[in-house]
Amino acid sequence: MKILIIEDEVLLADSLKALLTAKGFETEAVYDGTSGEEYARCGRYDLIILDVMMPGQDGYQVARKLRQDRCTTPVLMLTAKSAVEDRVAGLESGADYYLAKPFDTRELLACVNALLRRQGRQVNELAYGGTRLDLDSASLVCGENSIRLSAREFEVMRLLMRSGEKYIAKETLLTHVWGYESNAVENHVEVYVGFLRKKLAIIGSAIRIAAVRRLGYHLECAYAEKTEN
Repeated sequence: MKILIIEDEVLLADSLKALLTAKGFETEAVYDGTSGEEYARCGRYDLIILDVMMPGQDGYQVARKLRQDRCTTPVLMLTAKSAVEDRVAGLESGADYYLAKPFDTRELLACVNALLRRQGRQVNELAYGGTRLDLDSASLVCGENSIRLSAREFEVMRLLMRSGEKYIAKETLLTHVWGYESNAVENHVEVYVGFLRKKLAIIGSAIRIAAVRRLGYHLECAYAEKTEN
């Protein structure tokens, strides 16, 4: 399970990251609303923990934009504003649950687990065009055929599955799969997309990874007339 923390209080964000990592979650933290929105749009997360009071974009704005963009990732909103009207505003902006600061870590963990349970099989599996990505075994499955993916292949395919027909830029894949501090270049993305195309063909999948210059990659259910690296 992967969790994104969007919280401008660095100490709190890092404490939450350490707590959730210790509980077995893969966790990333960003410290402003604009960066948080960018990360969340990639769709690689099972849960977003979102602060309200942040410079630039507040949590209400981030949640509202994500929902308008049809991002269905559960959002747990954290805030020091606990009045009824604040809770209503949070829920109406798209949050699934609203937790007031200060909070007990036991309550936070209970909320996290409850929101993840609500997703049911969506947590364990992504599907597109008759092909499934099993998140537990890191396998692509089509009918009776399946094939295991490497760690990098899995992360790239996960992002593509989450985005479906929406384009993902090479730079976005590079950042979220290899990381900001990596020395990897765009050619690494092209190589792994090539690996995935071959594995999709091996299992007889109807979906293809199409590419458009300057826009990036997306999934489609028929062969593209022309693809570019």
